[in-house]
Amino acid sequence: MISGATLRELRLRAGRKQADVAKVAGIPASVLSAYERGHRDPGLQAVSRILDALGLEVRFVPRLDPAEQGRILVQMLELAEALPYEPEPLAKPRWGMTNGWSDSAGSLGD
Repeated sequence: MISGATLRELRLRAGRKQADVAKVAGIPASVLSAYERGHRDPGLQAVSRILDALGLEVRFVPRLDPAEQGRILVQMLELAEALPYEPEPLAKPRWGMTNGWSDSAGSLGD
């Protein structure tokens, strides 16, 4: 589900101590330590409480099956191709520069 290393990283990013997070999550600090070291695997409820203590949340987002994703992608590409495209003109050179040479420099043969 979620690795102990990830739990530890999230806790460190939040700038929280194990004892503080464990207290808020309602689990012993030794258990949180065991989760973070990979010695125990937390269940969904424990992960939810730990993440809640860190100010994070568990969300389950349904994924489309690959065939449906493909159909949606094709529709989006067809819509994009149907849009009118008028490219912007290139920017004019500044300070009279053309091809990297100043117009006032004259030609080499002068």
